[in-house]
Amino acid sequence: MSDSAARDRDAAEEESAFAHPVIAPDRSAAYGSHPDQVIDFYAPRDGRTGAPLVVLLHGGAWRAPYDRHHVSPFADFLARRGFAVASVEYRRGGEIPRQRGSEPAAGRWPETFDDVAAAMDAMPLLAGRELPQADVRRTVVTGHSAGGQLALWAAARHVLPEGSPWRLPAPPPLRGVVALAPVADFATAVELDVCSGAVHQLLGGEGDFAERSAFADPAVLLPTGIATAVVQGICDLTVPPAVSEAFVDAAAKAGEMVGLTLLEDVGHFPLIDPSADACAVVAEELAQLAW
Repeated sequence: MSDSAARDRDAAEEESAFAHPVIAPDRSAAYGSHPDQVIDFYAPRDGRTGAPLVVLLHGGAWRAPYDRHHVSPFADFLARRGFAVASVEYRRGGEIPRQRGSEPAAGRWPETFDDVAAAMDAMPLLAGRELPQADVRRTVVTGHSAGGQLALWAAARHVLPEGSPWRLPAPPPLRGVVALAPVADFATAVELDVCSGAVHQLLGGEGDFAERSAFADPAVLLPTGIATAVVQGICDLTVPPAVSEAFVDAAAKAGEMVGLTLLEDVGHFPLIDPSADACAVVAEELAQLAW
């Protein structure tokens, strides 16, 4: 496929994923005082109880224009598959572009990670209160793109460097993590300039990359001992397959096997598009870990 045709397909896939109307949650709850510190809850549509809980972290290059609403159709899709879903909002980068580049700044250090940690820590209590259909003992965390990085990070907090405020004394009580086209290896993402310098922006700039990546890069927070699967479109132009492959290789070198599902003729956005076949593959990967 020519570069032009690949870009056209990517644009069509993005348009399709963002064309679905926002689906309102059944309940919402705050996990902090900031307006972005909120979780939307979607009950399983078949009315079942004891449903596995999927914690969903949205993508969007950690940038403020992208919030949890764009994954609400995906959350509803999972709820229709029998999952209980908790869609987490968190603080992202500001609207004002950095001097170099036209994109809004990506992420906030340390607030983005403060929020994910706080949401995960509050999840058993909040889900138990707001989503009684959920079995919090069967929790799987998933995330798309930048949210995939955060999902992998949430499952790796017990291997963070000593002294980190986000470090857990023991592995989090998760059945597993399913990362969707994740920004999972920072060195490779920087080399490929994923999302126009987003990784450096997330960490506060190039000067902080080496120090802060040790606290945030999933490829160095290994092994976790948490069952991990990655789903990746081969035709992804936003987060190329090389990023996921580098993470899987890093895990193998650390003595951990990470499942990697590569989808032919699939780009970045079908993984969260309920109208795409790839979305059903994601649901199956979640089910493999949850049930």
